[in-house]
Amino acid sequence: MDGKNYINGTYVNSVSDTRFESRNPANIDEVLGTFPLSSEKDVNDAVSAAKGAFYNWCRLSRIKRGEYFDEFVQLIKKDREELSRLVTKECGKGIIEGSADVIEGIHMVQYVFGTVRMPHGDVIDSEIPEKDAFMRRKPKGVVAAITPWNFPFAIPLWLICPSVVEGNTIVLKPSRETACTANKIAEYAHKVGFPPGVINVVHGGCGDMLVRHPDIHVVLFVGSNDVGSEIKRVVAGFNNKMCACEMGGKNAIIVLDDANLDIAVNAAVISAFKTSGQRCTSASRLIVHKKVLDEFEKKFVETTKRVKIGNPLDKDVFMGPVINQAAVEKITRYNELAKKEGAKVLLDGGRLTGEQYKKGYFMSPFVYRMQNSPRSRVLHEEVFGPHVAIIPVKDIGEAIEVHNDTEYGLSCAVITEDYRKAKRIRDDCEYGLGYVNLPTIGAEVHLPFGGVKKSGTGLPSASTLIDVVTHRTAWTINHAMEIKMAQGLTVKL
Repeated sequence: MDGKNYINGTYVNSVSDTRFESRNPANIDEVLGTFPLSSEKDVNDAVSAAKGAFYNWCRLSRIKRGEYFDEFVQLIKKDREELSRLVTKECGKGIIEGSADVIEGIHMVQYVFGTVRMPHGDVIDSEIPEKDAFMRRKPKGVVAAITPWNFPFAIPLWLICPSVVEGNTIVLKPSRETACTANKIAEYAHKVGFPPGVINVVHGGCGDMLVRHPDIHVVLFVGSNDVGSEIKRVVAGFNNKMCACEMGGKNAIIVLDDANLDIAVNAAVISAFKTSGQRCTSASRLIVHKKVLDEFEKKFVETTKRVKIGNPLDKDVFMGPVINQAAVEKITRYNELAKKEGAKVLLDGGRLTGEQYKKGYFMSPFVYRMQNSPRSRVLHEEVFGPHVAIIPVKDIGEAIEVHNDTEYGLSCAVITEDYRKAKRIRDDCEYGLGYVNLPTIGAEVHLPFGGVKKSGTGLPSASTLIDVVTHRTAWTINHAMEIKMAQGLTVKL
């Protein structure tokens, strides 16, 4: 694929001659596409196009804006299998996960289309009977969406669809690792016939230029805490800009003494090793009651040993490769650090070197047991790979303390048969997404998605993004022939 930027309804070459490659992490010899490293002019052109399109777009009926997404989703459905294979080849997760990524994108488009004929805003009583009061939403303007590689189809649509259907225009800056998938999103927008400038896509390392651009009104980001924190610092220097950043997690499954261990083990394996542990909601901590520790540990390790690792296009494969060489090196460093910090290694995973793995970034799971310690880096820092700690606790109170003993707060799951214990976890743990007898992964588009602490500021993505990309405005009308004021104010001179 010879990729280009998509600006103002047209595919355009960058003024920069520098290009980068998107490669298959399961076979690094396979180049899937080349794309431009966008320049400042490219960014300025995209933002200018979005700014120019905003006035007419936001004045369209919300229903008319939604009809574009009805056509959009029909195109996706026709290409679902092809898209699933592209997602899988570009980011390395299994084909079933690649398909789920595409389906989640379909669900997001269907969701926003379904909202456009629903009630929007509120009619509110005034203190004065002669007044009508309303709460209305107004779009904020030009939105920048900076998205990661691990959900290259679903996450861009989480951000694009609510923003655009509410009347904003958008510039998408996708991950360089998954530029081909973003190119397909631009292709669908073009085929549907969105007015020029409503949806724009620029490639390469130009995120900082977008964040700092004076005509960007909202920055939406999903990725690491380091990058998200810098975005928040930059945005704080503007008086007309805001951001919503979802920034990873150090998530945990809590296995209590009454847990169904079959559910617990299955939930833990799915949470830890789907997408090779490269989800912001992946569980890298398994907090286990001492009463069931030995049995859980034995079953978990035995099940993990049976995880099939290989070509992600094979439906029988559970784990594909990690995304790139930098990920391999980072995960390997944390595996070695766990040993230095005193971990009891239960499964010594690492880079796979067999013939079938030599062209990809394949790693096997690393599993260890360790007592919780505030001094342990591996128990507090996000690894983003198949690296999992089992942490023993004596009771539910200690489980909650250990769960909250991290600077992150994204996803939490508890395995228990006692609804009272589940309620205590629900109320006392710090998280944005909570689950009972389920994995820490599996978000649905009509629910909020966002975390607290280093994971975010509680400003969610997906369906509830509407609260980020619109203003709530008050609109009050006087029907009397004289002015009457609330709070007993008088108009007498």
